[in-house]
Amino acid sequence: MSLSFNTAGPCIPGEHYMLPPERRLGRVLRLIEDRKYFTLHAGRQTGKTTSARWRRPLH
Repeated sequence: MSLSFNTAGPCIPGEHYMLPPERRLGRVLRLIEDRKYFTLHAGRQTGKTTSARWRRPLH
């Protein structure tokens, strides 16, 4: 299956072209680990849902 651009919902690695969310989520991951509150706010189609659904790989 070839990769495609997605504008209809969360991106799925292996199906859609996407930038890895971990590069953008370093600070957010620290807030989560410290049990702090944060707001996920951005314009349309910027990766909010994809980032919220992304899970850090287990080490």
